[in-house]
Amino acid sequence: MDSTAPTPQNTPTPTVPLDVTDQQNSALLDDTLALLNSGVPEKADQRGLGEIDRWEQVLRASERPGLAKIIQELATLNQQLSTPDTAAHDIAETLATLGAETVKVADETSDDYSGPLTQLGKLLIKMGSSLSR
Repeated sequence: MDSTAPTPQNTPTPTVPLDVTDQQNSALLDDTLALLNSGVPEKADQRGLGEIDRWEQVLRASERPGLAKIIQELATLNQQLSTPDTAAHDIAETLATLGAETVKVADETSDDYSGPLTQLGKLLIKMGSSLSR
């Protein structure tokens, strides 16, 4: 074996910042509200996990301050839902935290997203509450 050959390295592929339009943000909010308004899913499905992935990407691309906690909680929720033996109580806590953080962002928002974000936050809190029973 030639010792001068370069060794392959696991370097992450640079990610291009995601450019998300207002229309795409509105569609994501609408999709998520429709999904959650249909009730608490019985189990993690690909649609729900896909929504979490979409939110993570959009929020990471956002330049809005105060999103780090939401991004962290989304990653936690994704992991919890992907692990079959996660306790409902743990998921409930994550949903409640996500809801509270979402309402906080909605309160600081002065654009058309304030109402739908507040609705989303309250829905997440309600879902967390129903799971913790």
